[in-house]
Amino acid sequence: MPAKLETAPHYVGHRQRLKARLADNPRGLADYEILELLLALTVPRRDTKPLAKTLIDRFGSLKEAVLARPDQLDGIKGLGPATQSQWALLQELHARLGEADARRGQTVSDPDALARAAMARLGHKDTEEFWTVFMDTKNRIIKWEQMSRGTTNATAIFPREIAAAALRLEATNVILIHNHPGGGSDPSPEDILLTGKVAEACASLDINVRDHIIVTDHDYYSFNEFGRL
Repeated sequence: MPAKLETAPHYVGHRQRLKARLADNPRGLADYEILELLLALTVPRRDTKPLAKTLIDRFGSLKEAVLARPDQLDGIKGLGPATQSQWALLQELHARLGEADARRGQTVSDPDALARAAMARLGHKDTEEFWTVFMDTKNRIIKWEQMSRGTTNATAIFPREIAAAALRLEATNVILIHNHPGGGSDPSPEDILLTGKVAEACASLDINVRDHIIVTDHDYYSFNEFGRL
């Protein structure tokens, strides 16, 4: 009796058709189909359409699914460490592309480039993070540095830590940056108070606080633009 020929799983042909459509007209693919192909890189031997739809249903959109924390993929059947690593890589790529116009050596002339970089790095985070951009006398970026990480609505930061870091980096200008998880970008009373304290601590060392930028995933607030610095 001749050996029975094995047939390829149904999703193999479907995946090839998706790839052909991607090459021909990427905009023609639905969001879940983009996610299908992405998931296939780490789940090659499984139909990834149900997984893609599950992720979009759970997180609400393609963007929110891709920006979900890797540990939020725990418990989704079919997704393991390889997909979590891929998600971490995608998010770092997203952040670095957003930071392209605000890298070391770039001159800061307005808040927009920094705000877009911060939105890419911090806007989707569900905990508050406080960063400082240290610059030289010509407002060229020396370094971005994370000062603290907090909870969903607060982070502890001490003005002397920022002043000390500026001295260590020989920075003469600084810009404060933090995110508001799940909220608006308008400053809270605590944000305003902290900004004043940091500006006072830095001024005593001839360090200028040029701005404080608060970001969400789609918006930002600049203290400087609103005349608060």
